[in-house]
Amino acid sequence: MTTPWRLRTRTLELGARTLVMGVVNLTPDSFSDGGSFPNPEAAVARCMQYLDEGADILDLGAESTRPGSRAGGADAAVSGDEEQRRLLPVLEGILKARPHAVMSVDTYKSETARAALAAGAEIVNDVSGFTWDPALAAVCAQAGAGVVLTHTRGRPEEWRAQPQLAPDALLAMVREDLRASLLAAKSAGVSLRAVVLDPGYGFGKRFDENYALLARQAELIALGRPLLAGVSRKSFLGHTLAPLFGGQPAPVGAREAASLAAMIAAILNGASIVRVHAVRPAVEAAKIADAVRAG
Repeated sequence: MTTPWRLRTRTLELGARTLVMGVVNLTPDSFSDGGSFPNPEAAVARCMQYLDEGADILDLGAESTRPGSRAGGADAAVSGDEEQRRLLPVLEGILKARPHAVMSVDTYKSETARAALAAGAEIVNDVSGFTWDPALAAVCAQAGAGVVLTHTRGRPEEWRAQPQLAPDALLAMVREDLRASLLAAKSAGVSLRAVVLDPGYGFGKRFDENYALLARQAELIALGRPLLAGVSRKSFLGHTLAPLFGGQPAPVGAREAASLAAMIAAILNGASIVRVHAVRPAVEAAKIADAVRAG
């Protein structure tokens, strides 16, 4: 059974196979590939590679929301102008080279979303689930954009201090907060057919809480919209691998196999889209997970 995901100018059918969203961070300080692209041309070249490797969607981010960052607050480290300066040349360069590429922008700022949608983006990926910028939902509604609403527990500078929750309480919190994000979307005029939900792995969840959430992720499908899972290279994976790395969390570059394992678990627990940093291995692993699910 497939579910339509309505974007700004087209519709994607979710459910027939897992779609792969390739991540490109246009930042100097993101936890994974921050600082990897010294100029827009380098970022565009990486995006071309991702498309050639089978990415269905490209997700551009120009402000880090790593734990401890000041994203989302009134004193956010990256202004809307700076975010757009980083993002728009890359977005425009990709669409010039590949006009039919499906582009997502990872932003919670309404002014950045408005500019990116005008430049050709199809999707706004809001890590705050319409909670950090009250104007963003209306911008998405007016443009008819596809939307990813992510569950976030607090702001990044608060994440490391969040109290531990039991699995039932964690799932209930994620479910109710995502339901509130859906209500905010509907109230602003966003079609629910335009919405995909993201449980927000690592976004205010303690290390082991992510596994409890992943194991019960399929229960969130009852909210009525498809799920996107972004587990790639997250710190909870590095924490689990610590015994193999002398008691220290595995470095980001050594988390790829763990990322694929968690990604497959997410697919088998109902994710229709996966957000990844290494596209080709994810495309191959998703094919196997889809075959298992179909069987």
